[in-house]
Amino acid sequence: MSKRCASVSKILPFSCVDGPGSRLAIFLQGCNLNCKNCHNPYTIGLCDHCGDCVATCPHQALSLVEGVVHWDEKACQQCDTCLQTCTRQSSPMVQRYSVDSLLAQVKRNALFINGITVSGGEATLQLPFLYDFFTAIKSAPTLRHLTCLIDSNGELSTAGWEKIAPWMDGAMIDLKAWGSECHTALTGRDNQRIKQSIQWLAKHDKLSELRLLVIPQHSDHLQHIDELAQFITTLGDIPVRLNAFHHHGVRGDAQAWQSATKEDVETLAAALTQRGVKQIIRPALYL
Repeated sequence: MSKRCASVSKILPFSCVDGPGSRLAIFLQGCNLNCKNCHNPYTIGLCDHCGDCVATCPHQALSLVEGVVHWDEKACQQCDTCLQTCTRQSSPMVQRYSVDSLLAQVKRNALFINGITVSGGEATLQLPFLYDFFTAIKSAPTLRHLTCLIDSNGELSTAGWEKIAPWMDGAMIDLKAWGSECHTALTGRDNQRIKQSIQWLAKHDKLSELRLLVIPQHSDHLQHIDELAQFITTLGDIPVRLNAFHHHGVRGDAQAWQSATKEDVETLAAALTQRGVKQIIRPALYL
């Protein structure tokens, strides 16, 4: 039994968009990037219990007791007023889960899912928890058939990947821009470590999927298409998912950005295909 706990923003018992098949998806709180285009910006920060959200809740689902914000799940109507109020890009609805409590959820759903995906925020910021959680799943005779995937921004160090790799089936990594300058403008950090993570995971057969986000006038994939395609082809036959930027959930400047169209995505897909990238996955829909 593990006493490790994680800060969990949300749990989806069944998801078909967080990896192959039907999956139990766990979204951990906290991220070390600050992407302007983030569709889940309330998962970036950690609550400091300032209490600003308490008075704004129209359903009295929040209270401040001895300096700590408490969330009443039964009273909550999921109106997200608190999420819009928070200036730290956090959520008062984050809950602490132990490895054993999440393992119990997995067991209840094991007959109906193909695996577990841990996302965020950035899942690898809580690596010790991930290690214990995945170890417990792979050590359980009735659960070890479930695939364990991490949806990550790739900022984890090589030492971190080496620690978790024996217990995970793969990672899905976002390469939000090719050039460091563009990546820094979009996320607040350069992408050197992310590229290193992608290469390390591919070398060790742990890169389940590489993801490229198409943002008209902001992403730089086409400007660096030769370098990008060469990088991808050296990884092996890795699925490359092209995601289309849309406005759902975004805040700030990105609300005024142009959504990606099917034509935008197909232009990038064609350019990659011409340069030898074979497995390209298009968006299922455009918003």
